[in-house]
Amino acid sequence: MKTFIFIAAVSLLTFSYTTSSAQILNTSLTITVRDEVGNTVSGAEVKLFENEQDYLKEENIVAEGISDDKGQVKLKKMKAISFYVIARKDDKDNSGGGEIIGKLEEGRFNKVTIVIQ
Repeated sequence: MKTFIFIAAVSLLTFSYTTSSAQILNTSLTITVRDEVGNTVSGAEVKLFENEQDYLKEENIVAEGISDDKGQVKLKKMKAISFYVIARKDDKDNSGGGEIIGKLEEGRFNKVTIVIQ
């Protein structure tokens, strides 16, 4: 009987920890911007949209940032959905491919690479 109570208590604590830790972690997204030969691009403007219509009109931006020295834009507290993305620096952008990011995993650190040319 003591063994059963001990196992039940451990199971309950494990389940409680798993549930609370999943709620603590925010869904985040790190976007790495690269050029056509694979070099990271700093200073690129990155914009995210929830739907294709907003993407095409470039309105209702849900998140945006400028890539750092490592070519990265880090976004926190994101919805766990798919996003349309525009990455642009000077005359280079990601049009013609890579315009949509697959559904983000909730409570995870998601990563994606966008190629501009």
